[in-house]
Amino acid sequence: MTIQSRRERERAEREKLIITAARELAETEGWEAVTTRRLAERVEYSQPVLYSHFKGKDAIMAAVAVEGFAELAGELRAARTAARDADDALAGVGRAYVSFAERRPALYDAMFRRGVDLPFATPQVPPALSAGFQELAEAVRPHAGDDDLGLLTETYWAALHGLATLTLGGRLPRELHERRLALLLARFTAGSG
Repeated sequence: MTIQSRRERERAEREKLIITAARELAETEGWEAVTTRRLAERVEYSQPVLYSHFKGKDAIMAAVAVEGFAELAGELRAARTAARDADDALAGVGRAYVSFAERRPALYDAMFRRGVDLPFATPQVPPALSAGFQELAEAVRPHAGDDDLGLLTETYWAALHGLATLTLGGRLPRELHERRLALLLARFTAGSG
């Protein structure tokens, strides 16, 4: 191993350590508690070392969000490919999406509700973001008929995001979530397939 490759590996390990510490702190205390000073203490590096990896908290939150998008894409893919038919795939992806948001509220917050500097719906979109959207699109595809697949996928995503956000925020009672999801799926699949 060359000195350069060892340094690159160590740098990647430090970045991963910083991202993991930010996620853990956000999950236990909220994003307001995530500061470069606290992260530096947690990872046992100086603040200048953190700044050599990330421009600040927003950049760290963006890195956390990208990691979250990759995890979400994997969970959506697993739900879609485990399904027995197109309706089951759409339902499975919907449940996986909302479950992800419920299990990782701070991560979901970084991905969708915080002002992270990530390009959505542009050619510059990071691969992890487009992978999740593609999984949604593959679940929606059999139900698209003559509709524009991209727009229909965005509509399904928006509905899932709305359900997740309103339920997490306590604005919709959690105990009725399965009924809401069933209603969405029934309307979404009516006349398809």
